[in-house]
Amino acid sequence: MSPSLSLANGRSYLAIPGPSVMPDRVLRAMHRAGPNIYGGEIHDVVAGIWPRLKAVAGTSQNSAIYIANGHGTWEAANCNIFSKGDKALVLAVGRFGIGWSESARALGVDVELLDFGKSSPVDLGRVEAALRADKDHKIKALLTTQVDTSSSIKTDIASLRGVLDAVGHPALLAVDCIASIGCDEYRMDDWGVDVTVAASQKGLMTPPGLGVLWFSDRARERCRGNDLRTPYWDWEPRANGTEFWQYFNGTAPTHHLYGLAEALLMLEEEGMANVWARHRALAGAVWAAFEVWSKGNPAIAMNVANARDRGCSVTAARIGGNDATRLREWCETQAGVTLGIGLGMALPGDAAWHGFLRVAHMGHVNAHMTLGVLAVMEAGMQALDIAHGEGGVLAATKALSSAWVQGQA
Repeated sequence: MSPSLSLANGRSYLAIPGPSVMPDRVLRAMHRAGPNIYGGEIHDVVAGIWPRLKAVAGTSQNSAIYIANGHGTWEAANCNIFSKGDKALVLAVGRFGIGWSESARALGVDVELLDFGKSSPVDLGRVEAALRADKDHKIKALLTTQVDTSSSIKTDIASLRGVLDAVGHPALLAVDCIASIGCDEYRMDDWGVDVTVAASQKGLMTPPGLGVLWFSDRARERCRGNDLRTPYWDWEPRANGTEFWQYFNGTAPTHHLYGLAEALLMLEEEGMANVWARHRALAGAVWAAFEVWSKGNPAIAMNVANARDRGCSVTAARIGGNDATRLREWCETQAGVTLGIGLGMALPGDAAWHGFLRVAHMGHVNAHMTLGVLAVMEAGMQALDIAHGEGGVLAATKALSSAWVQGQA
């Protein structure tokens, strides 16, 4: 049998938009025997989590942790914000905005969905018109994603709050930051956000299994006595419990908490402004590569045309035909790099599904990780004879070096 060359043996790299890369520090923090949950160390660990968790979201108000993924945290938000029959205005710029609307509707919330498609940002004019049309102020909350994981479209949250204020509408502002917290700049209190939704497995660099809610004092007062609230989802004891078990409605997710505590410490040590700047620089390198690749093949393009509307944690793109699937498979099997599927851009049974992919650059990532992904992608396009502009990796290195020079000024 003749030998078959593979370049995949060695440490594999996961460039999917969550679960993200687990830092060794987080893994070591979790690698321990189970603690006594009735006192001692785990109580001290949790006490240290709350201020750091609030700092990541830019709030001094309330936070709660759930044993749940992002879908569970949507439900937690919905059950605390609404009573059955209340109205929500949901803004969708991809699959996950639609998903949050479906979660609310399934609970009996009256949902008005503004769908802006899969490649366009929120149209603030349409939002303003919908709010002005609600003359009786039946809309209790406006729900949106800061970055939709499927499309990589970023919504300008500060401007959205500006629209609410300009119209004089009292709706609560709730933001899904599952794909953006710890990656894109986010200032909950400064931007007037009432409820923030996140999960552990992306920018928070912790295994899937923890959902996080931050909520304002205004939301707390406006939502008291809602009839969708159940003992498990109720944010009140989780944020203001008098006994330790109330923070988790039962047994604490001990090892996830050890991991989250270490991840939050890492973010604190780096400083959130530096964390955001690192993600902007790495995203810029990815965008620079795609811009060059697209010059040699019109089928290659980023999903979001304008850089200001792109999230800094993930880049959704198309390669065309079935080339995205071919490239993903080559990168994973031949080079040890796993890229994300093109979630929500086409149905899995549709041939067009094979033309989309996503490149994650979220959480515990640095220059050599991101440049390595781009180099593997370029090698794959060459190996598979996928037409592309030459020099994408070179453009990425120039973008990174330029970002570093500017950061030193």
